[in-house]
Parts: sequence; structure tokens; C-alpha cells
Amino acid sequence: MTTLGFQLYSAREFQPFSEVFAKLAKAGYKEVEGYGAMYAALDDAALKAMRADLDSNGLTMPTGHFGLDMLEGDPERAIDIAGTLGIEAIYAPHIMPDQRPTDAEGWHAFGARLEKAKVPFKYAGLDFGWHNHDFEFVALPDGSLPIEHIFTGGPSLSWEADLAWVARGGADPLHWIKTYGPRITAVHVKDVAPEGENKDEGGWADVGHGTLDWAGLMAALKSTKARHFIVEHDNPNDLDRVITRSIASFKTY
Repeated sequence: MTTLGFQLYSAREFQPFSEVFAKLAKAGYKEVEGYGAMYAALDDAALKAMRADLDSNGLTMPTGHFGLDMLEGDPERAIDIAGTLGIEAIYAPHIMPDQRPTDAEGWHAFGARLEKAKVPFKYAGLDFGWHNHDFEFVALPDGSLPIEHIFTGGPSLSWEADLAWVARGGADPLHWIKTYGPRITAVHVKDVAPEGENKDEGGWADVGHGTLDWAGLMAALKSTKARHFIVEHDNPNDLDRVITRSIASFKTY
């Protein structure tokens, strides 16, 4: 069975992480994915304590999200954090709405910006890429899509494919797996609730309890370089439910 991870952003409202790690280990997860706010402010001692907590629960953190501010402004610190926690692949996760380009040229330049940001991480032996949301799949005035220009501007960027956000952007995840499959090194495994349902959870659903055909998506992903599959739910009201139901569904794919 493919090793399944868990994006810890999903557990940000269910602290402390030490208890979350224990829940994940008990449920059968082997990996977790970190995010910038959970470790960016930690000193070296606190990072080492987190690593020890992961180790004691039989968990690894092979992937992590880091904000563009640190990736561009203090890459040495990001590399140090990655080294302490065992992170092997770094993904830039987001760009705020007021900072997003509005045309093809701007998105191409953003891709080039990411390509430049990658350099110190490449030399440190780390994979580096972009994690998408929905806005990359919303057509620009000329009919093209931001995701196309990001990857043209950043020709060596990896892709952590969040396929539920692709669907929310109105695009077909299978098409984009075929288009950019060689770039995919990690995948967010999440689900979209049927229209009008789960409004209190942002319209998201536990894996296997939404509208995405995950069996079909996993079959398509076998032809990619995806090494890490990471459960995520952006706004859960019951963490235990998300943890247990998502891994139970994933085991059937």
C-alpha cells in the first residue's frame, strides 16, 4: 500500500501537536507534512523536540510547506529547519490575492521568481516546487491559465498537486495529471463535498466521502513520480473523524 501522510495544517485548531501525532500513529499514518506557521517561529531546541516527538510516534516529515517570505528572505533558515525535521521536499504553498498577477506575463514572471528561489534548495539536495489552489486554474483575459505560465516560467519546478483545489477551480484533475505528470512529486488527498453540503467545513469532505473519483485519480497518478500522498481537510470540525475515515477510504484505492 502507498504510504499515506497527513497535512498538519488540518490540525491547527486541535492542539497540542503531540496529541495529534499520537492519533495519527494509532490510525496508521506514517508521514506528516508541516506548514510554515507551525515551525517558523520555533528555536532549534523546540524543533529538535518536535523531531523527537515525531520519532517516538514512528512518524516522518518528508515534505513541508514554507512561506515565500522565508524561502526568499532566509533560505538558510528554511534549510536548517528541513534538516532538523527530516524534510526532503519543500513546497511554496500560496500567494495572497493582493499579490497575484493579473495577466500571463505576470504569472510567467512569478514562475521565474519561484525558479530563482529554488536555487539554494537545489544545492542543498532538496526537491522544490509549487502547491496549487484554485486560482491557478481560473482563465486569464486571454484564455490561458496561470498554472501554465507558472510552469513555463519555472521549467524545473516540481508540483505538489492539490487535486481537490484543481476541481474547485473548475478544471479536470485527470487532464492536469496527464499534462504535468512528470512534475508531480507529491499529492494532496482531499475531497470536495456535494454542492451545498458541509458548509460549516468550507465545503470540504473527508477523503472518499465527497465528489472526487479518488480510485480513478490514484490509477492515473501511478504513471507520475508522486512519492508522497498527504491527506488534508482545510477546515474540519472533527479531527478524529477526518483522520480515521480518510485513511480507511484511501486503503481501498
